[in-house]
Amino acid sequence: MEYISAPEAAKKWGISERRAQKLCEENRIPGVSKLGYMWLIPKDAEKPIDGRIKRGKELQHE
Repeated sequence: MEYISAPEAAKKWGISERRAQKLCEENRIPGVSKLGYMWLIPKDAEKPIDGRIKRGKELQHE
């Protein structure tokens, strides 16, 4: 299995490096592991769904 680092995953998913690290810490990415200080994320892992955003509801701005 091939792995990428948290910064590489962050760039791929369009999120910050810190957010990618936090997702790893919270075990929200299947197959993630830590080697020393570096998170290893499976290359084919998908970005976890952001629970803060409700699906199917449009945001309204005034």
